Amino acid sequence: MGKVLGIVGEYNPFHNGHLYHLEQSKKMTSSNYTVAIMGGNFTQRGSTSLIDKWSKAEIALKIGVDLVVELPTIYSISSAENFAEGAIKLLSAFGKDVTLSFGSECGDISALTQIANVLCSEPKEYLTILQHELAKGVSYPKARENALMFYLGDVRKYANILSSPNNILGIEYLKAMKKLKSNISAITIKRIGTDYNSVETVENIASATALRKLIFSNKDISSYLPTFSFDILKNNIKYGKIVNSISCFEREIIYTLRKMSLSDIENLQDVTEGLENSIKSASDSCNNLEDLINSIKSKRYTRSRIQRILLYSLLNITKKDKIDSYKINPYIRVLGVSHRGKNLLSQISENKKYPVITSVKKFIDNNNNKVLKSMLEKDILASNIYTLGYEYDSKANLDYTKKLIIN
Repeated sequence: MGKVLGIVGEYNPFHNGHLYHLEQSKKMTSSNYTVAIMGGNFTQRGSTSLIDKWSKAEIALKIGVDLVVELPTIYSISSAENFAEGAIKLLSAFGKDVTLSFGSECGDISALTQIANVLCSEPKEYLTILQHELAKGVSYPKARENALMFYLGDVRKYANILSSPNNILGIEYLKAMKKLKSNISAITIKRIGTDYNSVETVENIASATALRKLIFSNKDISSYLPTFSFDILKNNIKYGKIVNSISCFEREIIYTLRKMSLSDIENLQDVTEGLENSIKSASDSCNNLEDLINSIKSKRYTRSRIQRILLYSLLNITKKDKIDSYKINPYIRVLGVSHRGKNLLSQISENKKYPVITSVKKFIDNNNNKVLKSMLEKDILASNIYTLGYEYDSKANLDYTKKLIIN
């Protein structure tokens, strides 16, 4: 199969920092193929992708990726832990010579691996500290961050690492590789320019967060994106095919929650500790998304977690769906392939452990695995809901009608 470079990203939007990461990764791995495991129309933080998954796949292929695979929605809008596990499961389908390259703020694979090892082995002393931190009423991510700092003993060093989102996601990739006993190796590329959440720009580098802010302020962003990425983004904006936030669906979300029973809400993924009561009460009294989120979130429940739960309500993603996803290998939903990547696609199609989807209709008609079908139906529903955020031309069932992108 040859050497495969694996990259996981949301490309929301694809900017110069992503291009730098891709180019550096290729240099460091000397890979024969590059595979992108890409989030779809909604994001890990419980929001929307600016542009649809097919537009993002087209950009990735033009920039030098050979195969673009959609990370199923059940993983892509989940916690960092589940997001990473889904991505590693998919990359494991590409043979024994796969290298995952991820961006991080620290660029220190040794330190990130050390933290991942603690989280996998869960030493008794660490768990005791974790329980002590949770008793303070803080969120689980914050309690885990504090417990790791105290356990590892260098608070200043690990505070910087554990407070940065790309470092945290990188740790989850390493943890998933260990948990799944994966043959995948890993490297990390230090991020250049601004932090993930920064709204500042540095020369021709801006974070995805900063770019989204500039776009909706009608500022020129052409210098921060590769030309082809900018052209596709501009075309989507021109034709009203851009979705700026989860607020585009606030009426649908509030309506869905109002018609759900308490037990229905309780069954949603990530709803624990009686949170369904706060969600139900807030949905019955709020008429916009911002008020709804602010009424639910607390020290224990972060905004991102609440937003993900709101998406779960729209897509009816339950605790059972999450449990079922643990038991199986996901499908490989191919959104696009380069001419060179066709050879790789042909080879992975022979791997019966991971069904390959290039035609949604054929898979729905011919596959009898109820769990995989249910997962794919969530992807289809996510696309159908996403296009409701368009200014016009909000067509449904694009997963059936969009053709495989070949570059």
